[in-house]
Amino acid sequence: MKTMTKTSTTPTFALGRFSIAGSAPFPGVVVDGRVVAIEALASKWRTQGYKIAGDAMVQGLLEDWDTALAAIEAALHAEGTQSVDADLPWTPVSALHVHSPLAHPGTIYCSGANYRKHVIDIILAGGGEPGTEHFTMEQRRAHGEQLMNERAAHGKPFVFFKSASAIVGPYDTVILPKTVEKPDWELELGVVIGKPARRVSRAEALDYVGGYVMLNDITSRDLVNRPDVPMMGMDWMASKSSPTFLPLGPYLVPARFVDDPQDLHITLKLNGQVMQDESTADMIFDVARLIEFISSHVQLLPGDLIATGSPAGNGIRHGRLLRPGDVMEGSITGLGIQRNPCIAEN
Repeated sequence: MKTMTKTSTTPTFALGRFSIAGSAPFPGVVVDGRVVAIEALASKWRTQGYKIAGDAMVQGLLEDWDTALAAIEAALHAEGTQSVDADLPWTPVSALHVHSPLAHPGTIYCSGANYRKHVIDIILAGGGEPGTEHFTMEQRRAHGEQLMNERAAHGKPFVFFKSASAIVGPYDTVILPKTVEKPDWELELGVVIGKPARRVSRAEALDYVGGYVMLNDITSRDLVNRPDVPMMGMDWMASKSSPTFLPLGPYLVPARFVDDPQDLHITLKLNGQVMQDESTADMIFDVARLIEFISSHVQLLPGDLIATGSPAGNGIRHGRLLRPGDVMEGSITGLGIQRNPCIAEN
């Protein structure tokens, strides 16, 4: 981003929720490390004839996203110019507490087993598919790659739900439940829907994206399977939705500022050591295909959140799960940085 001066052009902006000195969170626009409250911009866009749906929180803006973005962009300009208005009441991000950009998103859809290398690692860790017992490790890997190619070409995404009550901010503490033995990280690209979508085609699907956000789909590996009712499949509620198990943010970046969601780099460090290090190009089903598939079954609404899946490098793969005292640091190209310390539940 360019330095914010009266002579600069409008830079990329993002949206978030912030508070100061224990005040209630407020929505704001972020430009070059500074925040201006939406309310400060709203007085300008009202005089320009814009009508913004909702309550002016980030979810409210998503109800009429195209109009909201146009209003924000116009309000960021100094009057009569295309330059950023440095006289707006800007506050450094460093002086604020950063909350999750979406306080109460709509439905949270999670795509499972959606990265080639990640799924192949799972196959190899399990000893390979039936009938491959005599294969060498390289043969098993090649077989796994073939399976993933076939799944991408002819298969369907696997999607489940996660509770919004698990959401915390990008720098908040993650609480490891006392009853959980294998808490694990899953840094992912999040997709926020910007307009109603039902039965949309893959070719048109990205037109329905409001923006992108970083999230960490923390998982209790020891609670995924239910040996008491194996016929019921995996228990995503118990394994995915503990309080604080969804760090979200720091910001919602409008889709117009993300050139290609399949060309972003995801990195997660645990106590400074790189654990996940992968491109979103490794997705089996890309963002457009996920939207096409989900909208073929349900009505997607503005503010709905899609977690697009975890790349390789989870703790279960490294043989190192989360412990009290750990610090996770995540980053995705253009979406900012998360930093979440872990503590034990009291």
